Amino acid sequence: MANIVGERVKKGDAIVDYDDKVFEDIQAEPGDSAYILMHTVPFEGSVGLVNMLTATRINRKGFDTHLVLYGPGSLMASASRGYPKVGDEAFPGALGYNKQLQTFMDEGGHVYACRFSAAALYGMREIDMMEGVKPINPLDVLDAVLTARRAGALIMQTWTV
Repeated sequence: MANIVGERVKKGDAIVDYDDKVFEDIQAEPGDSAYILMHTVPFEGSVGLVNMLTATRINRKGFDTHLVLYGPGSLMASASRGYPKVGDEAFPGALGYNKQLQTFMDEGGHVYACRFSAAALYGMREIDMMEGVKPINPLDVLDAVLTARRAGALIMQTWTV
């Protein structure tokens, strides 16, 4: 059996060097924009939440930030989530997607959700999307990428199945 030598860590201890930052802390220059596209299933892993946190951080760096939800990602914008009633958080984190999207929008981020995936795949109506989320045509998903490319914007795309 392994013999672990040393003291047990205590709450509040750092176990790695959080102060060592390797890359420059880049801030947006006037006119900089970013497009984050997500095709991921909410609550099936950390990708959706991590990308929303990343989008929020990019937005806080001063980029005009656009979050495009399509495929199962459109479900992240559902305003009808909750249990036993809409808006009730049945367990800690159950409304994490909604809360993070709201924070992102409150701080000036733009959120778009694909009408096709919402309606045709999941039966979610536009009125079922969070206030502030802009429903888009499925053809807009590609055009968002092309718009970003033309503008020289930062583009992040994540797919999970």
